[in-house]
Amino acid sequence: MDTEKRNYQRELDALIRGFDGRRPHVLLHSCCGPCSSAVLEYLTQYFDITLLWYNPNLYPESEFDRRLATQRQLIACLGLTDRVRLIAEDWRQEDYVPAVQGLEQEPEGGARCAVCFRVRLTEAAKTAKRLGCDYFCSTLTLSRYKNAPLINTIGEEIAAEVGVPWLPSDFKKQGREMRSSELSKAFGLYQQNYCGCEYSLENRRAWEAAHPSEA
Repeated sequence: MDTEKRNYQRELDALIRGFDGRRPHVLLHSCCGPCSSAVLEYLTQYFDITLLWYNPNLYPESEFDRRLATQRQLIACLGLTDRVRLIAEDWRQEDYVPAVQGLEQEPEGGARCAVCFRVRLTEAAKTAKRLGCDYFCSTLTLSRYKNAPLINTIGEEIAAEVGVPWLPSDFKKQGREMRSSELSKAFGLYQQNYCGCEYSLENRRAWEAAHPSEA
């Protein structure tokens, strides 16, 4: 099937209809608090959630810490502290930097990002299998700047390798990207202005230097 023509939200809707009142356990990888806001609001209606904070791509460590604090803030603001288990992995740049070696000059959305997706989703799948989860997925498909078909393809490949089902998603659908922005503003969440890695930070700084009046 052509991934560009698949409707991942429709596939997820069909899965949920088939649960017939059951609440499967999903391991949800979170890329950041703002992106996870509308996703958690949505998925907690149908699933028991374990949230995995594993983002070794983030740079510098202070940014990693700030985004993790925002993630904790978001869970509290949604009133999900007793319902969503958070697994927060340490800042492990050694998982990310060697994986993207040679791809440092790739543009945003290019080959380096695909490797980054694979690193994080592989850890999510392994954690899901260790915990006996029914599915794993990621908030990464919430952003319009992320390639949802690519993320789903990588997730399905890893699911076959690790042996735990991938939950199809395109979380930006049904107005959730806008809802994420609304929740983030309502809760006063920190809104990052670059994707997260050292290379995207360099690109952001270069853009700000070239557009000082818009920075």
